[in-house]
Amino acid sequence: MPQKTLPVPPAIRRTGLLAVILLLAACGSLPPDTRSPPPSPPAAAERAGHEIVLFALGLIDTGYRFGGKNPEAGLDCSGMVSYIYGQTTPLALRGSAAEIARHGRPVERTRLRPGDLVFFNTRNAPYSHVGIYIGDDRFVHAPSSNGRVRIDALGDRYYAQRFQAARTYLD
Repeated sequence: MPQKTLPVPPAIRRTGLLAVILLLAACGSLPPDTRSPPPSPPAAAERAGHEIVLFALGLIDTGYRFGGKNPEAGLDCSGMVSYIYGQTTPLALRGSAAEIARHGRPVERTRLRPGDLVFFNTRNAPYSHVGIYIGDDRFVHAPSSNGRVRIDALGDRYYAQRFQAARTYLD
């Protein structure tokens, strides 16, 4: 025998349906957050990198001198890097470009950040030249040719063919 259902009055049916709808709506959403997130300060490594770059840019046109370690006497590539890092960070990077390369953490070229170091084989010797990456595929360095600290691009044919590695010392 078929089961008999009792009729539900229309007012209760509407109230029950409305309660279910409100319950589902309350579970499915949160009130909008009208607060704006606080600005996050740049990471210490990012700040240090920018400070390194600004200091390096201040040395553009400084004269080149083999073995030079200060701007007054002239700078070579590793002397420039040592001087800049010594002035802007608590890090002491000393020695030749090859010696400096031994102590950094390898970083992929596509992940370079301002302040990282880029190394080249410019004298048929591994890690014979170093520069400071400044962003936009460019770096500051003290090449012996033209005798002045300058900016060049990693993509320039000469440097692209001689690029060896990049290192970071900032984190």
